Formats: sequence, C-alpha cells, structure tokens
Amino acid sequence: MTVPASRREAERLAALRTYEILDTPPDGAFDRVTALAARHFAVPVALVSLVDEDRIWFKSRHGLEAEQIPRSPGLCASVILSDEAYVVTNALEDPRTLTNPLVAGEMGLRFYAAAPLVTHDGYRLGTMNIIDFTPRELNSDGLWALHQFAGLVMDQMELILSARKAISGLTQILLGAERSDEFQKLITVSAWSRKIQVDGEWVSFEEFLVNKLGVSITHGIDPETARLLHSKMDWQHHPGAG
Repeated sequence: MTVPASRREAERLAALRTYEILDTPPDGAFDRVTALAARHFAVPVALVSLVDEDRIWFKSRHGLEAEQIPRSPGLCASVILSDEAYVVTNALEDPRTLTNPLVAGEMGLRFYAAAPLVTHDGYRLGTMNIIDFTPRELNSDGLWALHQFAGLVMDQMELILSARKAISGLTQILLGAERSDEFQKLITVSAWSRKIQVDGEWVSFEEFLVNKLGVSITHGIDPETARLLHSKMDWQHHPGAG
C-alpha cells in the first residue's frame, strides 16, 4: 500500500520536531561543520538547512546572512525527495533551476550541491549543502565527502536528542523517588564492577542507557579524544619533534 505524500510529509515534519532544533541559537558544533565544508570544497557558502512546513531554516550558515528563506523556491525542498545527492553544476543551463529566483535574482546562485540529512529511520529532515556563484563540477570523491559532512550533522543532532532523552529519563527517576531510601533501592552503582542495579537487576552502564533510558550510543571517538590520539601517534612516529 502506497502511503499518500501528504501523510509522509506530516510524518517527516513530526520527526523534525522531535529534535527540537528549529529556531535554536547558533551552535559551534554545527558551525564548525559548515566552516570545514566551505574550506574543503573551496566554496563561499556552506549551509545546514532544515526543511520546515513553509520555510527552509538554516541551523548553520557560513557565508550567508539570511536565517531562512521561503520553502517554495528553495532547492533544499527538492533534495529531501531522495537519499541521493542533488547537484547543479551550472544553474543557468539546468532546466531544474533556470527560473529559480535564487538563480535569476540578486543572489546569482550558479553551483549548488546538497546531501540530505537522513534520520536512522529514514526521514529526510533537510540538507548539508554548498553553494558557489560560478559554475563548477563535483566528482565522485566530492559527492562522498558531502555525504560524510551530512552524516556528521546527523550525528550531532542524534547526540543532542539522546542527551535530552537521558536528562528526561533521569529526571523522571528522580521525581518518582519521593524519599531518599526509595531512591537508594531504585538505583545502586557498584564501584567495583561499574554496573548499575535497577529494580534488583544488575546491568552495565551501556545497557542502562540503551534499555532503561532509550539513549543511543555511538562507538565513534569524540573530537577531543581523536586529537589526543593523533597527537600521541605523531609523537610515537616522530619522538624527537618539538
């Protein structure tokens, strides 16, 4: 059975709202991604865009002043129709964008490439996109890199959502324990085994977060630890340096 487009869009918008990210203040984590993308691709503009009901809102914008644009002329609205990247090498010659006001108007967009921001359950919330005001090409390596940047954005969004769930879950636990002795019975932490006792059952810390609080856990390395590891590896290879 085919799901009507209106229902799919309603579900997508509902998924977007669960992240509670629309109209939030600038965030350094997202701004670093757009700055790195602009530098990597040597483009003047890089954006993290979220496609709302009637607008495209920029969570992060490198090289652009506008905070949002209407959804109707926005290229990002086309990107979320597919999991594939959307590339316009010369907007003045591309029938998809020839009459677009972002192309024909004051902005003068010529090159546009975007990868969708896809949730773990398949909802496309927006895009990671790069823009130039002169025509240019994007090869397969560039497409791969653009998808990786989009993945970094989604990793950050999932991390924020998981942290919010964890805080909410712990808050409910605290609110549900009316007396300190009840709370002590509810949760006990073993310093020796690093396990947590919940309702008489001993579980690992990861099991507690995943099964009890619904938190997502990544086995990726956080940026600070990655920098320390790289520094250590560089020192081991060049112990006399510095």
